[in-house]
Amino acid sequence: MTKQAWIIALGVLMFATEAFAAEELKGWLEWVHEVEMRVLENGVVDEVLVSAGQHVAKGDLLLRMDQREAQARLLEAKARVARARVEVEKAGRDLTRSQELFDRGLIAIEELKDAELEQLAATAEEEAAKAAEATALVALEHTELRAPFDGIVVSRKVWNGAVIYKTIQQEPLIVIAPDDQMLARALVTAGTLRRFKPGQPARIKIDGAMRDGRVYSLGVQAVRVELEGAVYYLDIIFDRRPNELLRPSETVQIVLP
Repeated sequence: MTKQAWIIALGVLMFATEAFAAEELKGWLEWVHEVEMRVLENGVVDEVLVSAGQHVAKGDLLLRMDQREAQARLLEAKARVARARVEVEKAGRDLTRSQELFDRGLIAIEELKDAELEQLAATAEEEAAKAAEATALVALEHTELRAPFDGIVVSRKVWNGAVIYKTIQQEPLIVIAPDDQMLARALVTAGTLRRFKPGQPARIKIDGAMRDGRVYSLGVQAVRVELEGAVYYLDIIFDRRPNELLRPSETVQIVLP
């Protein structure tokens, strides 16, 4: 083979290699999503049990308000249910007795109907009391914040003794994010974005180690418009390893096929 033929063959090989080479993008880490948590009742913060960076399990108590008033309302509602239950039992006995007297012809039909109405009214009052008890129980539950899923406390902006008004909470008290997965995010042009679909495999290089991931989302609205054109977010999702410390804004490399 002549020298010229070797040069041509080498050029073809380099072109083919570049055509099938993986594309590498600079990116950074982000949480998959964050949940901002606020209390639903007015009151004073009694205890905050978590700090930023702390890992929590689903259902863990994060914050508790002063519960004395809510507990008193629940006790009052329970007492109302107990009284209503007694009235239902009494109305039931009265109806049974009225039915017996009516069957023996000792009272008129109107008196029997009155006993039936009294039993219906007592039953309705018991149901209303149960509803009030359920409402009081929900109000008591609203004095606490619990983790909605396994995750990490991203930020805490509340301390013991803080007075909270549910209508003017400008900032969330606690922000929590799931940390079993994270996003590797890069800025790309619309042309690059069109090459990919959600679920398509991708790889992330973190501290020199390669990780398997997949395309999670493709930006719809432009992040900004530059002279070269608009740029969009490309998000790759991957699993975080147990006991691995990863934080948003850490730089990574995204390798796309």
